[in-house]
Amino acid sequence: MKKILIPTDFSSDATHAVDYGYSLAKQLRANVILCNVVTVPAEIPQAGLIVWPLYESDVLLKDSGDELAKLKKRLQLNSGLDGFIPEVTVINEYGMLPDVINQIINTGFVDLVVMGYHHSDGLSTFMLGNHSKRMIDAATQTLIIVPNNAKANPVKKIAFAIDLENAQSDLGEVYKLIPLAKELNAEILIVHIQDEQHQTVHLKKWMDNLLTELSNKADYPNIHYRIVKSENIEKGLKWLCEHGQIDMLAMHHHQHGFFDSLMNGSHTQNMAGKLSIPLMVMPA
Repeated sequence: MKKILIPTDFSSDATHAVDYGYSLAKQLRANVILCNVVTVPAEIPQAGLIVWPLYESDVLLKDSGDELAKLKKRLQLNSGLDGFIPEVTVINEYGMLPDVINQIINTGFVDLVVMGYHHSDGLSTFMLGNHSKRMIDAATQTLIIVPNNAKANPVKKIAFAIDLENAQSDLGEVYKLIPLAKELNAEILIVHIQDEQHQTVHLKKWMDNLLTELSNKADYPNIHYRIVKSENIEKGLKWLCEHGQIDMLAMHHHQHGFFDSLMNGSHTQNMAGKLSIPLMVMPA
């Protein structure tokens, strides 16, 4: 683990995600990049006839740089003397959030992107949309979305939700997750949400074989599975997050499938906004 990139807009949700990401960096012995992206209305298609003087943009960039410096100083002052202390660097750029984030990923070694769940309403929704949803669609690196009530506890159990229709691609993402789980000394719980009416012996046998294959090939015995009975995916995952002693929920983003219908359809805000644990999105 090398670096964790943490975008922030200095809101309370984003600041909470910074604290969570910094705590995770200490667990992983990773360094941190704090990033703010200044987006001016002239660059937004929906902005229409809004006029934004250039000198105002420069003021925004300077202000965001000052806020990043304050945030960096606060993190360093609260690091304590015990354990690993992450190095913190800052990036302050003009542009659109997904574009800048992916540029940083492409030009440097970034292992994770950690950001807060962005609640937008009113003018901010009109101008910027939902940052979290945009990043889910656009991110080229693993993304962790942190709700504002998530606790910065050590990650000891990561649930990975699989879709049988995309089992092979999901299996590949589990292999990518294993190195992170090893560094955290965390259990991976492979989860499938299944309608009780369609429970079959064949499914259990398939999951047993999958678990054996994973454990043998990855040489990581701390992998288990669970079939959750529920009439729909969203309810099953919510129940698991609330009652399964899970520290993080991981999902593979399929552009046209299970994850897409769950996260980008009518359940988008309902699912991501009500989780009390971080959501890890493995990019398509």
